[in-house]
Amino acid sequence: MSKTKIGIIGTGNISPKYIEVCQSLAPLDLIACADLDFEKARRIGEKAGIPHIYTVDDLLADPQIQIILNLTPPAAHAQVAMAALVAEKSVYNEKPLALNREDALQMIEMARVRGLHVGCAPDTFLGAGLQTCRKLIDEGAIGLPVAATAFMMCHGHESWHPDPEFYYQAGGGPMFDMGPYYLTALVSLLGPVVRVAGSDRTSFPERVIGSLPKKGQKIVVEVPTHVAGVLDFASGVIATIITSFDVWSHTLPHIELYGSEGTLSVPDPNTFGGPVKLWRAEMKKWEDISLLPGYSLNSRGLGIADMAEAIQSGRPHRANEKLAYHVLDILHAFHDSSERSVYLHLASSCERPAPFSGFGVANYGLI
Repeated sequence: MSKTKIGIIGTGNISPKYIEVCQSLAPLDLIACADLDFEKARRIGEKAGIPHIYTVDDLLADPQIQIILNLTPPAAHAQVAMAALVAEKSVYNEKPLALNREDALQMIEMARVRGLHVGCAPDTFLGAGLQTCRKLIDEGAIGLPVAATAFMMCHGHESWHPDPEFYYQAGGGPMFDMGPYYLTALVSLLGPVVRVAGSDRTSFPERVIGSLPKKGQKIVVEVPTHVAGVLDFASGVIATIITSFDVWSHTLPHIELYGSEGTLSVPDPNTFGGPVKLWRAEMKKWEDISLLPGYSLNSRGLGIADMAEAIQSGRPHRANEKLAYHVLDILHAFHDSSERSVYLHLASSCERPAPFSGFGVANYGLI
């Protein structure tokens, strides 16, 4: 199977890890990068040895490139993805798929009409940690899944991120920033969601940046910074979730799944590895579970590599547009539910992605 040529648009904070991994994955040939700030693209591209450093327009015009890896800020995801599709290239977005449902649906429809493909992060559910959990659930290790909890709580990113303003603007906040990791993990493990309730608040109207180079500058907060929700899954599982930028410290788990025969402790869904722990009724104690062979290190890029291989072989890719749209729909539903003080039934759905074990070649991050 030949390598798929890809180009990156957006060379910000997350791009070096994507570049490193994409250059290591067999299905991909990373040949170009671009950014609105050409000098930033040049610095990143030259350091990584990327052959072509382009303006955005020139990258879109390159006929060699088959898939655009869209690493722009969330507010630009839809615009850049649509430009890629107009240029007859498939696109893989960083999360979220778009800021709103309308742009996401337009993107998906354009890809369908043009015979192109859309993918979207996060792809952490393809890592060894969550794939191990998937196998345990499918094998009945906790019996019938009954309930789940998920918690992502911190005090915001302004203390460490070099450019933290967008975390407090439209498309930011803890649910839109970190919720996709948790929701994608839950859907990949438990299937689609049918009903949502949410409650949110903006605890502090202003934030002060504590990190360089903008230390001391103030941020006006435009989004809710503490979000609590309830998820009813089609399978009957009921999950609770809290995402917050208003909590200094806590002792809660990342994700736990509760079944008729036991409990599964799921690792941080923003990582690709472990630990995975299992408590079974007959054992009455926690067991450390060895991870499946696979990608356990920071392997951002697995999703686009799987997408490239899927396009060539004609199968569905796992980090696909239906999964990404379902997660986006849930994100909005939490805030809509809070605003309207009602449960909301979701119009979207998706299939659980197929289990993932790699590409059949030497893998990046194998344990």
